[in-house]
Parts: sequence; structure tokens; C-alpha cells
Amino acid sequence: MSNLIQQAISPGLVRILLNRPEAFNSLSESLLDELQESLREISNNNDIRVVILAASGKAFCAGHDLKEMMQAPSEAYYQSLFRKCTEMMLTVQGMPQPVIAQVQGVATAAGCQLVAMCDLAVASEDAKFAVSGINLGLFCSTPGVALSRNLLRKHALELLLTGEFLSAADAREKGLVNRVVPAEQLEEQTIALAKTILNKPIEAVRLGKQLFYRQIEQPIREAYKDAGSVMACNMMDKDALEGVQAFIDKRRPAWSGTQ
Repeated sequence: MSNLIQQAISPGLVRILLNRPEAFNSLSESLLDELQESLREISNNNDIRVVILAASGKAFCAGHDLKEMMQAPSEAYYQSLFRKCTEMMLTVQGMPQPVIAQVQGVATAAGCQLVAMCDLAVASEDAKFAVSGINLGLFCSTPGVALSRNLLRKHALELLLTGEFLSAADAREKGLVNRVVPAEQLEEQTIALAKTILNKPIEAVRLGKQLFYRQIEQPIREAYKDAGSVMACNMMDKDALEGVQAFIDKRRPAWSGTQ
């Protein structure tokens, strides 16, 4: 059985399914490799415009595969493993397509990190989130990088220091997920959100995602300079010119490439 399944949902929309349900979709090395390869291929495919990251079984992702991690402990091995995971997480954020996490069950440790690194997240009402490494004597350092960029500092540090679970409702309130829906509507509502983005001009979405993350890390003056340059280039795109003219003409825009 494959660790990863890629499914075409509709034109421009692809779902990647973590497929280790018997291991709560924990991130084994092979799954990390497959996920990285899939994300890279998608990032270079202009026909794919939005990605849903989902999981089979009862859990979204329980973090790293601890059994695998304990087979041959060494600092060099752990450095390599966490570097591999970091590259995958950065690929999620760096790819031009928006990535939406579809979360059911638990998302813990690196699984919670993966939700935080996705651009958007929809969770079922029964979903739970935690960075519980501290309970094993291990501070979840790399998940902390993602959490501290999604939650207020004190909220993030409380989760990291206590290892306590966060309900789906609290996760939405604190900024980790966008929407919480009944479990039976999770797939439907996630796809609906994806299709809303599919109906926006492709260039604006791609430029916007890349600029959004880049400017967050910049001093404010540099951020404004970067944003102004991107907006000027975006304004010259044919869809932006069409959109503005349509607004002036009080008609619906005829954008290219939308569903």
C-alpha cells in the first residue's frame, strides 16, 4: 500500500492523501520523501492551481514515526531527519499553489506543524492539536517555528511547554485553522474553499501567496517596497486589467483560466 495517494478532484485541484492509517499517518522517512517529491512535482505543474492535503483513517498525522526514530539513534541521523522534514515543510509554503489542510482526528507534533505550514486549514469538530514532545522529554523545536508564526507567542509557548491538546474550536480562535465544520462535511467544505480560490485569477493568487510570506520576514519599509513592486507588476497582468475595467463597467470580469 502506498504511503501517499495523489487524487485529481477537479480541473486545477489535486488532493494529496497521507496513507499510513495504521500508524496514524506518522511521518516516516519514506513518507517524507514521497511527500516532498509530490509537492515538488505539483509546484512545477501550472495546470494545478490549488492543493488539498488530507489523510486517510482516524488521524491527520501523529508527527514523526517514533519507532523508526529509535532504531538507530545518533545525532547525525536526527540532524538529517529534521533537515529532511524542514525542507518538506518549506516546500509547502514555497510552492506557488495554495495548500489547504483537511484535518480530522489528531494532528500532533510534526503533524500539527504541517497544519501550521499549510496556507489554510479546515478542521472537523472532533479534531485535536498538540505539540506534545515535552511529555517525552523533547521540546518540539521545529514545530515551534511554525506555531510561533501562526499563533500569538504566549499561546504558542503554552502549547509547547505543556503538551496539552487544543480543541478544533480553540485552534480556530487562536489562529491555527480557518474553519471548523461537522465531520461529515469536512471533505465537502474543504473542496468548497478550494474552489473559491480556483475562481480567482491564477497570477494574483500565486504572486499573492509568495509575497505574503516573503514580506512577513522583512522590515516594514522593505515589505512595502516589495509589495508595491509586486502590485505594480500584478496590475499589468491581463486579468487584473480586465477585473478593474469590469468593475468600472459594472459587469462581471471575464478572467482567463478560472473554473
